Amino acid sequence: MVGRQGRVTGAVGPGLVGEVMVAVRGGAEAFLAFPADPEERIAVGTPVVVVEYQPPRTVYVARAYG
Repeated sequence: MVGRQGRVTGAVGPGLVGEVMVAVRGGAEAFLAFPADPEERIAVGTPVVVVEYQPPRTVYVARAYG
């Protein structure tokens, strides 16, 4: 999971439990998401990369650049 890219479908930020769709197993699956930087807010539609995975369905994400 770490290193996979996804897209924010529910705002991610301080005090929020966001949601991201991540490409896995030939499709896309929803995961609960928190920001890797606890002060960062990531808007819906923003491409992200998974930096930490906590099974079964929680990820920590950062903005995907470039």
